[in-house]
Amino acid sequence: MFPFSYELFIGLRYTRAKKRLTGRNHFISFISLISMLGIALGVAALIVVLSVMNGFQKELRTRILGVASHAQISGANGELANWPATVRTVEQHPRVQAAAPYVQAQAMLSFDQNVRGAMVRGILPEAEERVADFSRYMKSGQLRALREGEFGVILGSELARALQVIPGDKVTLIAPQGLVTPAAVLPRLKQFAVVGIFEAGMFEYDSGLALIHMGDAQKLYRMEDRVSGVRVKVDDLFAAPRISRELARLLDTDAMVSDWTRNHANFFRAVQIEKNMMFLILLLIVAVAAFNIVSTLVMMVTDKLPDIAILRTLGASPASIMAIFIVQGTLIGVIGLLLGVAGGVSLALNVDVVVPAIERIFSVQFLAKDVYYISDLPSDLHWNDVGVITGVSFVLTLLATLYPSWRASRVNPAEALRYE
Repeated sequence: MFPFSYELFIGLRYTRAKKRLTGRNHFISFISLISMLGIALGVAALIVVLSVMNGFQKELRTRILGVASHAQISGANGELANWPATVRTVEQHPRVQAAAPYVQAQAMLSFDQNVRGAMVRGILPEAEERVADFSRYMKSGQLRALREGEFGVILGSELARALQVIPGDKVTLIAPQGLVTPAAVLPRLKQFAVVGIFEAGMFEYDSGLALIHMGDAQKLYRMEDRVSGVRVKVDDLFAAPRISRELARLLDTDAMVSDWTRNHANFFRAVQIEKNMMFLILLLIVAVAAFNIVSTLVMMVTDKLPDIAILRTLGASPASIMAIFIVQGTLIGVIGLLLGVAGGVSLALNVDVVVPAIERIFSVQFLAKDVYYISDLPSDLHWNDVGVITGVSFVLTLLATLYPSWRASRVNPAEALRYE
């Protein structure tokens, strides 16, 4: 026989009782409904908000890694000699998909009366396309338009806007390494033709990155056949820290290996902290709704004092009385929890449909394209988040039933029946 069978039966009967309701019964039912809807709303809000934040985090990570790399090998003094051997060694690792050399240095870009500082990255276009995703961010031109000896440059959209240049214009690149002459130290100048513009959606790159061919960069910065480092793409970006450590043991040269989690640690840590704080703030909605169950059960206990007294005189133990009201309160919470999970998961999976529909109906735009780089609400539902939300909400609901149930178990039958 199932333990607490009659306690379960009575608790369910109290919850779904259809007898004639008094004014107090109506109020108790109303508070129960509010508690149920509050839990459903809080759980649904938690699931949707965390899914949207996961979506933003995934979108930002994709955009950053479209320009940056999963891992990076750089020379200890800023230069890496014999880079072809390093690339061959790195590509022997089973989890490395591609490797590409690069030259990186600072420069000033000038056009007409406009001057801007930028990070210049020399690349091999055919190799760079295997480790980065520049092709999807090109607004005009192509990465393969960079050819050695033609001195072409691809600018970030914000950098091009600041310089007021368009494809076909020629900008002057001023390298920090000067030419030493008997008269003075003269800056090294070279004109580059703008052959393309990219927009990655990250202001750091769009406003401060210029791409040129690696051969041109080596000539400009007098690096001969040396490079600044090698960029690496792995099969699983979340395994990049472990793979980076393995690569460091494989390399014989004096080089430093880093991964994207270290290069952008502060940014992703801030996003994770924001996600955790949103979880705690929205969890308060569930907590408030759960504690409404306390008032519901307290009033229910007061209304059922005669029933409690009769059960006690028939031999029911205090634990049984407590179990009856725990069943009633838990049922209210579980119904609200199930409604919230169903509604939250459904909305999280259809944010890309629901939000545009709301924008069309009310003629509003939540994320204007001329203000935000990410103009759509991305959603990435993680079932482990749903599990955590469900578990925490259930625990809050269960805790809310304990005090009223304990009060019910302490009822004195003689006192309860004195005026009946």
